[in-house]
Amino acid sequence: MAEQEVGVRMPVPAPGAPLLGIARRFGLALLVVLANWGLVIVERGSYHDNLDGSVSVVDALYYTTVTLTTTGYGDITPVTTGARLVNALVVTPMRLLFVVILVGTTIHALTERSREDFRRSRWRSRVNDHVVVCGYGAKGRNAVRALLLKGHPKERIVVVDVDQRALAEAAEAGFVTVDGPATRAHVLEEALVDRASTVIVALGADDTSVLVTLTARRLAPHVQVVTTVREAENAMLLRQSGASSVIVTSETAGRLLGMAADSPDAVDVVEDLLSFGAGLDIVEREVAGPEVGASPTDLALPVLAVLRDVRRHYVEEADVAALRAGDRIVQVRSPLDDANAPRR
Repeated sequence: MAEQEVGVRMPVPAPGAPLLGIARRFGLALLVVLANWGLVIVERGSYHDNLDGSVSVVDALYYTTVTLTTTGYGDITPVTTGARLVNALVVTPMRLLFVVILVGTTIHALTERSREDFRRSRWRSRVNDHVVVCGYGAKGRNAVRALLLKGHPKERIVVVDVDQRALAEAAEAGFVTVDGPATRAHVLEEALVDRASTVIVALGADDTSVLVTLTARRLAPHVQVVTTVREAENAMLLRQSGASSVIVTSETAGRLLGMAADSPDAVDVVEDLLSFGAGLDIVEREVAGPEVGASPTDLALPVLAVLRDVRRHYVEEADVAALRAGDRIVQVRSPLDDANAPRR
């Protein structure tokens, strides 16, 4: 079976701009045709048709088209001095304008293609440590939204999907897109996954997520693979396939539903934490110089965990009783903390 042709598609620079420019040119060309047609109709008595001697309205349109396109079969000719002067002084400039419009449209289309190729080539040469998002459904769009809120530039986010509507939406939003199934190696290669920092797998089927994770891990052993899974029993399979982080959507939703039955306010706090950019936020940062040697519980903002030597430690563990240089901490922060933070 032949592989599906894929390729990188750059973001849409201005919705409808190239088509609008071509439409304007064709509109101007049509206007020239109508003006010339009108001239011939007005003076059709000054023209001779070799077929029947007279020039009808349709004959006038035929004469206009073959004249403006410089075809000129010679079967209809101007026979009076006035008609010949009109052809020499009016129709000839129209003919030149018509040709210029057609040539300009062709050059415009070729220029747009060359410009797209140049933008694609420049992106390939510059992109590095980007994020590849496999699946631009509800989960993928929210993942991208969180990335943008955290400061990731649009040009370093690549969306991979097979849904043309989703790809068009992603391109219109300003993201580079790749059309094709993320389970295929050549599709992820088009997304330059070997130079990416993170691959987010936001697909609806667990088996497909496993295949994408295996493919991404084979092509880029260093890349961080973050994926979702519907069933908790498949989470271990995904971790064994190379996923760095696995989010169990059904289990998470079930726990929140269970909590909401007895503690709806606690669920509101959890949802607030998960809603990046509004209310409470969970942030990860490196330990600052003055904090080295201090206990995680002594910091002004609550610390949830300490990341040291690629391991996660809770604040109560004796191993992280004193923070070290290079440690990373996970904290809870609110907008008031940012507003009241001392300025340096």
